[in-house]
Amino acid sequence: MRLELSGITKAFPACIANDHVNFNVEAGEIHALLGENGAGKSTLVKMIYGIMQPDEGEILWEGQSVTIENPGMARKLGIGMVFQHFSLFESMTVLENVALGINEKGPLKELAKRIVEVSDKYGLPLDPERYIHTLSVGERQRVEIVRCLLQDPSLIIMDEPTSVLTPQEVDKLFVTLRRLREEGRSILYISHKLDEIKALCDRATILRAGKVVGDCDPSKESARSMAQLMVGEEIKIPARNPNAKVGEDRLVVENLSMSTDDVFVADLENVSFTVKSGEIFGVAGVAGNGQNNLLSMLSGERLSPNDEAIRMDGLSVGHLGPHKRRKLGLAFVPEERLGHGTVPEMSLADNTLLSGHGVSDLVQMGFLRFSKAHNLAKKIIEAFDVRTGGSKSEAKSLSGGNLQKFIIGRELLKSPKLLIVAQPTWGVDAGAAASIHQALMNLRDEGCAILVVSQDLDELFAITDRMAVISHGRLSPARPTHDTTVEQVGLLMGGLFDQVDAWDEEAQR
Repeated sequence: MRLELSGITKAFPACIANDHVNFNVEAGEIHALLGENGAGKSTLVKMIYGIMQPDEGEILWEGQSVTIENPGMARKLGIGMVFQHFSLFESMTVLENVALGINEKGPLKELAKRIVEVSDKYGLPLDPERYIHTLSVGERQRVEIVRCLLQDPSLIIMDEPTSVLTPQEVDKLFVTLRRLREEGRSILYISHKLDEIKALCDRATILRAGKVVGDCDPSKESARSMAQLMVGEEIKIPARNPNAKVGEDRLVVENLSMSTDDVFVADLENVSFTVKSGEIFGVAGVAGNGQNNLLSMLSGERLSPNDEAIRMDGLSVGHLGPHKRRKLGLAFVPEERLGHGTVPEMSLADNTLLSGHGVSDLVQMGFLRFSKAHNLAKKIIEAFDVRTGGSKSEAKSLSGGNLQKFIIGRELLKSPKLLIVAQPTWGVDAGAAASIHQALMNLRDEGCAILVVSQDLDELFAITDRMAVISHGRLSPARPTHDTTVEQVGLLMGGLFDQVDAWDEEAQR
């Protein structure tokens, strides 16, 4: 047995994260760790990797009892980890971050060469000289994956590793993981994409409220049955309203271009599309292809060089900042939860003030109304089933999925006219994802225009009415989702735009 946990317990002031957990990972297997947000998965793997220490229980590595005091010791044992939330220094380069992460002595030029070789091999292109702060969220995850693979570990812990990959890249990664398994390596795999678990994993252990509630053979289960094991009840599939009506153009983007001096950032090139009231418009694409620039210009964080390039309800808004656009009915959910969507050290109540102070009753006569902020936070927590200690909990204390539910709830409860949301269910469990998707569709049915920028193609196919693909700063023509295939989107994500019909698979060949 490669790894065995016996009676592992970890408690925090507000909850018991892990309650006498027992499970094992064998040599040469891909083992899934499943559970809804807040079930205790992240805490458990942090103890395996030495970031935290258990309050009770024993960890056995290769049959020997060990105390994993820190990540450096974990790496020496042969344990590597790909994090969902990144442990990277933004002011350093990819090369410097990798060098620090693997504690390897030797010429940096040789390490840079290995980074390029490994990243190219696994279809995760990286430039070792790029600074982390210039990378998108998806590109930062690539750094984590490549850094882990460079350590040649016996056990690889992977936390949502495919959330930023195209379908073709996912297939390539799975080929690599299966090869590693054949070599006798073990992989502890955490993902909310249950179809991936079914296709890839040999065994699955299910956590619920910090306890192991069962295990299964994913190949003998359906995605829906595994989701039910995770949440303890049947998952409701989001339902479309067949009587929903599409209205007039709410958001019009016409020939939006943006260039920067940063050679590592994809410039926007004549991006044009419309989003109508009562529809969900999706934008697919691999991270780093201009999504961040597009989102910043649509939210007003970056002003458009051409005022007419962005219009809301016929009004030119390219020169307006975020505050004024929100007053016109815009709501925005950014990609990065901690730091952009919320201030980590602030309470949930205080975080409601960030985007709501100008469009709600949270401010009166220039004074912040903290009681109103706490009431709003409590309403969000209840309406969106946010698992937390209460409205006074710091944002950073929440699991990624629960924080995402809070941020989305904060924006949806404003009943916006236009909602722009990036990666709405990244790292969110099946039950929470279904709830978020249903909330978005309900808002659409109420007449809101919704723009969803996502790298999760399953998500886009499930909730959007039309979609387009962004690649190298260019946007493909839009197409009704029901007339679109995953294969077509995957090819366009690779930048094959120059055919007469960008969606025509035959032309792309």
